Amino acid sequence: MKNSIQKLFVGIIPPMVTPINEDQTLDLRGLNLITEHLINGGVHGIFILGTTGESSSFTTDFKENLIKETLRIVDGRTNVLVGITDSSLETSNHLAQTAGRYGAKALVSAPPFYYHLSQPELIAYYENLADSLPLPLFLYNMPSHTNIFFDIDSVLRLSKHPNIIGLKDSSANAPYFQKLLYLLRNDPSFSLLVGPEEILAESVIMGADGGVPGGANLFPQLYVKLYEAARQINFSTLIPLHQMVMEISTNLYTMESGQSSYLKGLKSALFTSKLCDNYLASPLSSFQTSDRKIIADRLENLQSSLAKLITT
Repeated sequence: MKNSIQKLFVGIIPPMVTPINEDQTLDLRGLNLITEHLINGGVHGIFILGTTGESSSFTTDFKENLIKETLRIVDGRTNVLVGITDSSLETSNHLAQTAGRYGAKALVSAPPFYYHLSQPELIAYYENLADSLPLPLFLYNMPSHTNIFFDIDSVLRLSKHPNIIGLKDSSANAPYFQKLLYLLRNDPSFSLLVGPEEILAESVIMGADGGVPGGANLFPQLYVKLYEAARQINFSTLIPLHQMVMEISTNLYTMESGQSSYLKGLKSALFTSKLCDNYLASPLSSFQTSDRKIIADRLENLQSSLAKLITT
């Protein structure tokens, strides 16, 4: 079962933003617009309730509603992966059951936060979790937010579990990820997906199965073309596409110095593109008018450059 399921999870799988209204309720109109935008852009899957989806800020009831509505809109047209990260094993299991009931294809879990688990504790947690899940599981290495790192030996141990089918690595530690690619190169049942879009191209060239780039919420076609060029090792196509990704990262994600700057810039750009509103879930706050104007001006320039790339 593990080998056949793995083949579904390659390519560009955006970590979809969660559109919300001013009163912090789910924005169904925005959810429809973004989902259709991603599917029409040719993505290979959609990942909801990740870091870009602000999953740590929502109640379980909100998450259940988001799972239900996303899968209703997708209606089987692409694979949906659902984040179930929580400090409570019971809550993670509850979300997993909801995801399975509505038709998700896989689950994603970052380490439980607050307590700093040792590697033996981390392994035991995930073996216990994976044993009880109705769907296959991706590990999610996000040490900047969880303060827990999946050691290489821990990943190798967990990759043997029949219900653990991959790792999404958002550590931005290229040597670490390259070593995993090397050590797991002969295991066709385990997918390795890279998070940071700035190293997407090089990671795919070296054997990564795909990426989970936040910028694909805005420009899905760009990241799909970059993935395809990297798979083909077509440098003449790849280099200008990669440079475009770096332009997006430089102009939209770094208006502020904090961790939330990326998300504020992304949602502001989506607002300018009329795909969803600008609201972020508490405790984060959105960019105000002056910063949104800067993002809008930068986005206009990016869209002009991108139009030339996508049509060539």
